Parts: sequence; structure tokens; C-alpha cells
Amino acid sequence: QVQLVESGGGLVQSGGSLRLSCAASGRPFSSFTMGWFRQAAGKEREFVATISPNGGSTDYADSVKGRFTISRDNAKNTVYLQMNSLKPEDTAIYYCGVSIYRRGLATRPGEYAYWGQGTQVTVSS
Repeated sequence: QVQLVESGGGLVQSGGSLRLSCAASGRPFSSFTMGWFRQAAGKEREFVATISPNGGSTDYADSVKGRFTISRDNAKNTVYLQMNSLKPEDTAIYYCGVSIYRRGLATRPGEYAYWGQGTQVTVSS
């Protein structure tokens, strides 16, 4: 059974930075595409970033391009999201997920089989 545990969220001022971590266990983590999504209050879960199994390919939502960086350490079964130049509109619960794909990228929630419990990120103005 796959378990994903996110950490690193918190309260930060506009313009600040946070680094989210997602530790995975229960299956060969390195074989699957991973991603980060977020869900703000009253809104649907939206794509933030995705990374291929070997880390060679990434993709980002337009709203975070140039500010966020996704990376992974397969030896540690961990995926990261470095968030810089944070804005109040980045406030949301951030979730990491394991996709159903063993290659390429995945940008839609329906392409993910497992999710973590989420970590709250709040950006004050």
C-alpha cells in the first residue's frame, strides 16, 4: 500500500519561499511519474507541477512557471517543490500524488492513483 506524507507547509509573507517535501513508501517510487497539485478554499484541485520517473522532464502550471521548481530524489523516495516569490494567490492545501504512468508527465488529477494528506501553505500580503 502506498503512503505519501507531505511536509514543509506553513505561513509565509508575500515574496517569501517554502520547500515542500513528499516522502513515499509502499511501492517502487522511482518507477512512476509524480506531481504536485493544490486546492484553495472553495475551488477545485488544480495542477501545479509534474516530474517524470527519472526526473529528466518537468512541467508546470503557467501560474507558477519561473517561481516553483519540482525535483525528486529516488534514493530517498522523496519529491520536492521549491516555491519562491510566493503570492497570496498561492495560498492552498498542497497535495503530492503518484501517477498511473511509468513514463512522461501527468497534469490531470484523474491520472493519479495515490495522494498524500496535504500540507497547508498560507501566503500573507
